[in-house]
Amino acid sequence: MRYLGLDLGTKTLGVAVSDETGLIASTYKTIFYQGDEKLLFNELKQIIKELNIKKIILGFPKNMNNSVGERGQRALEFKEKLQNKLNIEVVMLDERLTTKEATNYMLEANISRKKRKQKIDSLAANIILQTYLDRKEKENE
Repeated sequence: MRYLGLDLGTKTLGVAVSDETGLIASTYKTIFYQGDEKLLFNELKQIIKELNIKKIILGFPKNMNNSVGERGQRALEFKEKLQNKLNIEVVMLDERLTTKEATNYMLEANISRKKRKQKIDSLAANIILQTYLDRKEKENE
């Protein structure tokens, strides 16, 4: 079963995909949609069809005190739209600090600031998806 990991930003959507065994996440792409939801959903629909995706894991940006702020509310609304428009199950995963973790990975790898900016969203999506896959695997042990 293949999964899609998503990291929602205001102008971009980081996308990661699992392998067919559902064990390993890989960065896939960053969709630059600039608020154009029609473009965004068309592209997601194409990815889901091409890769035979069965479930979406969407990052849920909670505040550090576990409350749901503006970004979290936006993610919840996006989840509803995904489920309604694409007819697919969407699981929310707490994504606190994933962007910081992704930035730290790239700093350690000595990736330039320009390349970090281009890759940060898909790497954050990868971390979200891999976290979900690892938890799912532990539950099955």
